[in-house]
Amino acid sequence: MRNAAETREKLLETATGLIWQSNYSSVGVNEICKQAGVTKGAFYHHFESKADLFIAASRHYWDRMKRDMDAIYSPSFTPLEQLENLIQLIIEKQINECSSKDMEVAGCPFFTSGGQAGIDEEKICQAAREMEDHMQRYSVALVRGLKADGALRGDPDVDQIARFLHHFVQGLLIYGRLMNSLDAVRADLREGIYRLLDLKDAYRSEGAEQPVSSAADAA
Repeated sequence: MRNAAETREKLLETATGLIWQSNYSSVGVNEICKQAGVTKGAFYHHFESKADLFIAASRHYWDRMKRDMDAIYSPSFTPLEQLENLIQLIIEKQINECSSKDMEVAGCPFFTSGGQAGIDEEKICQAAREMEDHMQRYSVALVRGLKADGALRGDPDVDQIARFLHHFVQGLLIYGRLMNSLDAVRADLREGIYRLLDLKDAYRSEGAEQPVSSAADAA
């Protein structure tokens, strides 16, 4: 028998997985409870609504994601190495998250659901905005570091380029999910990022993506 903490954890993990495979609107409380192996009473003991579960699940997901981000952006890496780590992590996460699913690209379930939500679904939009804010801070730090190292052409607006970078990646993942093709993501990911950053030729790499275990080990 699960204790309360284990039940809550199972609900969070199940909700994230189901939303990742489909979307927020199509996943109901009954299905979440069935897949998690808990009663509806147990569900409502922990969460007032599916929207409240969604917010909690997004924060739970970010706690894990933050460890990955801290690893690839470790100060032990140069800004250029951090950029390469990011490109590798994006691909690797799709492979890992889709390994047991009938899909090649998962994307971010919370960013995607936020984009699908209506303006009256404030809690869903809030969760997506929180995720956006978290990622934006890392993107700003990356672009600022590359600019300070002289890797970028001109005098770009750091905050604006960081937004461009994050939005491009999310849009490309949505496209890859639509096409159900990781190759479609690989084809444009590196070149798209380089163009948005306006990275100088001397700083560009043609290397294939490698596992980011070395980045994770540095955390």
